[in-house]
Amino acid sequence: MEDLHVVDSINNAGSWLVNNQALLLSYAVNIVAAIAIIIVGMIVARIISNAANRVMRARHIDATVADFLSALVRYGIIAFTLIAALGRVGVQTASVIAVLGAAGLAIGLALQGSLSNLAAGVLLVTFRPFRSGEYVDLGGVAGTVLQVQIFSTTLRTIDGRIIVVPNGKIIAGNIVNFSREPVRRNELIIGVAYDSDIDHVKRVLNDIIQADERILKDRDITVRLNELGASSINFVVRIWSKSSDLQNVYWDVLETIKRRFDEEGISFPYPQMDVNFKRVKDNADQ
Repeated sequence: MEDLHVVDSINNAGSWLVNNQALLLSYAVNIVAAIAIIIVGMIVARIISNAANRVMRARHIDATVADFLSALVRYGIIAFTLIAALGRVGVQTASVIAVLGAAGLAIGLALQGSLSNLAAGVLLVTFRPFRSGEYVDLGGVAGTVLQVQIFSTTLRTIDGRIIVVPNGKIIAGNIVNFSREPVRRNELIIGVAYDSDIDHVKRVLNDIIQADERILKDRDITVRLNELGASSINFVVRIWSKSSDLQNVYWDVLETIKRRFDEEGISFPYPQMDVNFKRVKDNADQ
């Protein structure tokens, strides 16, 4: 009896396959077509993304912006490809889009912080307050920009640390770009003793400035008495140089000032305090 049931099942399955041959063939064609659409879409997305990246780099668009926009192009093409593949196998894309919209709303409410970082990333690559390779201070975190990603920005500090800063915090705070301008100004406060000759000090400071070729002479140079301090008279020295020379100019000028002041007999005062003792007569002295 069991053999008869097996034979009947095989016969019924064969009959069903014969009767629904056209339907099965249609489903098979649609599935193969959907797979082909996905494969072709992935290839096209990669080709177009890479081509867009090359075009933007050829037009000297910042590498950060080029990578970001090419990634958006790739993901957009992939999304349309998946929707087209679902439509090919008979799925109602309108309902899929509605479901995705509802799911996106729920996910958006749950991931408000991440979405704010995403929106901030779009603003950063659109307005470009900084680029890859520039030295910046982002809300107290300073370093060289390595990469601006969708949700975060990666910096490398002077001492070799890698810091990842969320884009939302960057937009919410102050952005200080130290590399955007080709020239920058140094300011030094030099304190000397009260018995120093003001004209002598100013003449020595100006000689030091004129002798340094890295200091830009076509920019305003300031050497003035700035403050009468508690134990010193303080001069302010403001000089301009190329941004790449800024720190070295600062250090070298300080060293030169110390050496020249020693040669010229100009002294740097030490903090000092005058203490006066007053004797108070006690009852024994009276």
